[in-house]
Amino acid sequence: MNTTLLGRRETARAAAPPMPARSGADYQLHIGQDARVRLARGWLWLALAALIGSGVFSVLLVASRTPGVNEWLPTANFFHVALVLHVDLSVMVWFVAMAGMLWSLYGRTNAQAAGWLGLWVTGAGTLAMALAPFLDPGEPVMSNYIPVLQSRLFLFGLVVFAAGTLLLVLRSLNTAPRLGLHYDGHGALHFGLSAAAVSAAVALLAFGWSWVVLQTDLDAKTYYEILFWGGGHALQFTWTLLMLVAWLWLASACGARILLTPRVVVLLFLLALVGVFITPYAYVSHDISSVEHRALLTWAMRLGGGPAILPLGLAVVLGMATTRLHDTALRPLRAALLSSIVLFAAGGVIGIFINGSNVRIPAHYHGCIVGVTLALMGAVYRVLPSMGYQAPQGRTATWQPWLYGIGQLMHIVGLVWSGGYGVQRKVAGSEQVLRSAAEVAGMGLMGLGGLVAIIGGLLFVVVVLQAMRAPARSAR
Repeated sequence: MNTTLLGRRETARAAAPPMPARSGADYQLHIGQDARVRLARGWLWLALAALIGSGVFSVLLVASRTPGVNEWLPTANFFHVALVLHVDLSVMVWFVAMAGMLWSLYGRTNAQAAGWLGLWVTGAGTLAMALAPFLDPGEPVMSNYIPVLQSRLFLFGLVVFAAGTLLLVLRSLNTAPRLGLHYDGHGALHFGLSAAAVSAAVALLAFGWSWVVLQTDLDAKTYYEILFWGGGHALQFTWTLLMLVAWLWLASACGARILLTPRVVVLLFLLALVGVFITPYAYVSHDISSVEHRALLTWAMRLGGGPAILPLGLAVVLGMATTRLHDTALRPLRAALLSSIVLFAAGGVIGIFINGSNVRIPAHYHGCIVGVTLALMGAVYRVLPSMGYQAPQGRTATWQPWLYGIGQLMHIVGLVWSGGYGVQRKVAGSEQVLRSAAEVAGMGLMGLGGLVAIIGGLLFVVVVLQAMRAPARSAR
């Protein structure tokens, strides 16, 4: 009888579907070789063009704030114009283009025409904004999230860019995979990308809502600050979700054992997303120019991603700590992943100690934004072979994320140092009022770190372009 029962148990076990190991989930995106890859290539080219343009303006930006060097430049207006284009290209255009690449790869194959239309419209808007300082210069307005130039060409380009982004987001929501409630590793990443698209849709709704209800008789600084405040806060959920997806993807590609099941990861993505829905509530409950509206959106952003970032980040770090890489081709992925975590953590810690309006504020968001950027750089390295290109190889590809990350870390340390002495943000040259050697040293470190980061950012473009010149040896 015991033998019969044992046989029945073994038969039941064999018939039951295998349960995934708690630490064995494979967090990978499955990329098909079809029309989606061609569309993703187009978004990648737009992303690289944005980084190249941002690099040109960042050289001028850092030079305008570096003691000694800035004396040779027309600092005031020159600094602000460079800052507008640097921020818009390196944050807004780069992030949107990278989201377009990822959403194109993971989604279904329908609505390809809409996908290409979104790409071309977004690219046209980017080109108009980049050319505006030379063809139709206007006064820079240093509004948060999206600084602008008060020129017809720039504002036209911004509207066109927004229209292209709207097409991208609507198509991404329409083509998102229908996964149901059963998730494996790649299904969890698909859910994270879909959540990012949802938060982007909320952000676009907020931008449109502000534009409709905002009175137009305000001064330019107040108008654009209020116009972009709600949508800008909501977009931070999108970038955070993309970063978390990239962290898991890169860690799994490096062979790390993630101690979180796909269901737990989906729950964490939900926690990272839920705060974005406070945005429409803030619009319904408070006037968009009120202090209550601004405060509610700020707290939603601060608390929204926290419950997901910490456990996911710890799981990735622990997984990488017990992983040894035997394949040298994976070293660029590990470098991008670890440097991303370090920079994002540094930005988060700095944010805790912000007091007043000084250069600690840009130090905080530079750390967080660069953390997202490094994660997306690693995603590009990971996906290149699947897009028909060669995998990034060699010491340059491995050192590029570290160089970029170290430079940005020096940059934000210099800003934090100077912020302790009250050096104000969004000023340059004599407006900085550097009174002591310590203040000069802090801003000098900022300038040196910025230069190192510029080199690291340009190296990324070089590495990717070199990989794109040759066909992939093997798609992973």
